[in-house]
Amino acid sequence: MSAATTTAVPGPGGGERVPGPGGVSSRLGWALADSWTMTRRELAHWARQPVAVLVNLAFPVMLLLMFTYLVGGGRGVPGDPTEYLVPGMLALTMAFGLEATMLAVTQDLGKGVIDRFRSMPMVPGAVLVGRSAADMLQSVVSLAVMTGVGYAVGWRWHNGAAAALGAVGLLLLLRFAMLWVGIHLAMVAGRPEMVAAVQILVWPVGFLSNVFATPASMPGWLGAVVEWNPMSATATAVRELFGNPGGATGSWAAEHAQLLAVLWPVAIIAVFFPLAVGKFARLSR
Repeated sequence: MSAATTTAVPGPGGGERVPGPGGVSSRLGWALADSWTMTRRELAHWARQPVAVLVNLAFPVMLLLMFTYLVGGGRGVPGDPTEYLVPGMLALTMAFGLEATMLAVTQDLGKGVIDRFRSMPMVPGAVLVGRSAADMLQSVVSLAVMTGVGYAVGWRWHNGAAAALGAVGLLLLLRFAMLWVGIHLAMVAGRPEMVAAVQILVWPVGFLSNVFATPASMPGWLGAVVEWNPMSATATAVRELFGNPGGATGSWAAEHAQLLAVLWPVAIIAVFFPLAVGKFARLSR
């Protein structure tokens, strides 16, 4: 009977790992373990920076309260305007907080942390996976907080738990897409002081949407632009799933909002995920 042999597999920095009998399954196990280690690192940063975490949670809450009680978002929509505004704010929340992720990436780049990780025998993509996993966990917390505040100001969903979970899934899909845009732009910017300039790009996407007002209330050309905004697609789709008024205009984009709420994020991920991974792979060359 012949003895089983194993082949050492070099790590990214020249270290070796021995896959053993598991082969591919062992490599997958390493990838998951390394990614979880990086995720725990990012979560540990939360514990050391509670004020920053609270500010990120509080900012969209303050916007929701301001537009509910002061500015008057959702006016002109049949029924309770908060039922139009809150789903839109949930979609807009998925664009907020990206600066924290971008700052973390640029700070790691500036301090040489990522170079040190790349020199270790670990799966190269674990750094990005850990960063994105931590961001998605924070997004779940943000959605929970915003949902609770929305419920407190009078918003309700009407289509049952399954539809509500589908709406949450679309919101997190949009966040995942926005996240990879942020990670790529952070590596392109390279320095923390550049993040503020890049973060400004979030505002046109957020406010040129149907988050606060219906496209029907806008000039014709502007309403057409707004309806094709990826955030508008998600906002309209989650309103439909929650059973809230959507201010439908009868356009193709409005009638197929749930389809667009999937296609837009998938297209964004298809572009920016490989760009981010490729940029990360070239950082130390």
